[in-house]
Amino acid sequence: MNLIIWLVVGGLVGWVASMIMRTDGQQGIILNVVVGIIGSMLGGWLLAPMFGAGTVNSGDFSLPGLLVSLLGAVILLAIVNLVRRGRVR
Repeated sequence: MNLIIWLVVGGLVGWVASMIMRTDGQQGIILNVVVGIIGSMLGGWLLAPMFGAGTVNSGDFSLPGLLVSLLGAVILLAIVNLVRRGRVR
């Protein structure tokens, strides 16, 4: 059951992050899920200790946990855009 929650919430987090970074037209559903899950891991590693919140990957389904996961996904997309194009949009 936890895997299904990861996929659904990761997809939603990745989709919202792609809309924020304006890369939604370039990504499909699978890439949104991947960005959401990996971005959540990145957010848990970088941002969770600073904010004192968990992430979706650690089973924290609170609003701060979702926001940390979303910020991690946005950071991941910014890094990908920087590597791809040489600039962040």
